[in-house]
Parts: sequence; C-alpha cells; structure tokens
Amino acid sequence: MTRLLFQIECDQLVKDIEFSLEPKEIHPNSEIRGTILVSYPGRYDGIVINTQIIDSNEHIIYKSYNGKKISQNVARLFINKDVMPENKAEFTATISFEPKQEHEVKFRASIIEQHKEIESQVIFAKYVA
Repeated sequence: MTRLLFQIECDQLVKDIEFSLEPKEIHPNSEIRGTILVSYPGRYDGIVINTQIIDSNEHIIYKSYNGKKISQNVARLFINKDVMPENKAEFTATISFEPKQEHEVKFRASIIEQHKEIESQVIFAKYVA
C-alpha cells in the first residue's frame, strides 16, 4: 500500500507539459506571450493551443510561434514537434475587441500523439479594457 501511494504522489509531481503565460491580465491589442515545455518521454506529433474567451463569441489572434509569423487567423494553433527545438514552443497572440465587461480567457496547451491528447495544462487569464 505504501509503495502505491508513493508512486501516485511522485507521478503528480512530474508533468509532461509545462505552460506559462504573460501577462495574466490582458488588454485589447496587447501582446500575449506563451511558453510551452514538453518533457513527455514518448513519441508525440506536436502541441495544440486552444483558447476560449468565456461569455464571448470573439477569438484570439495568434501572431507567431517560435519566431515564425502566422499569416492567417487560426482558431487554434498546432505546433509540430519538428519545429520545437529542445521540445520548447513560444507563441505570441493578441485579442483585439473592446470588452464591455471583464472576460475570463481559458488557454489549454495539449500534447498530441496520433490525433489523441496525451496530457494538457490549462491557464486562466483576465481580459479587461
């Protein structure tokens, strides 16, 4: 029994994906910067970042990832493992609409292997005028 409890506690300490976001309070047209580190020991195809602006039909606009400009608006961002040196991805984005109220913004970064999600991490931010 002790061995099983120890294994569960250790497994919770080691994450296969680490996701950070700056700033946590977002204003219209300000730059959002995200960093994702993957330590998943298995094979994976890449990562996907989904964003939802709660109580809104508006979308985030991804501007770049790992220094590469994005030329079209995409609802979610997939970054292939082949363009992630040292299993690291960085992205920039903006939200451009003028909010009439404060919105919570949910960012979810997921490791993808053969169209399946392996692990994910969620971060919440505030969107205010």
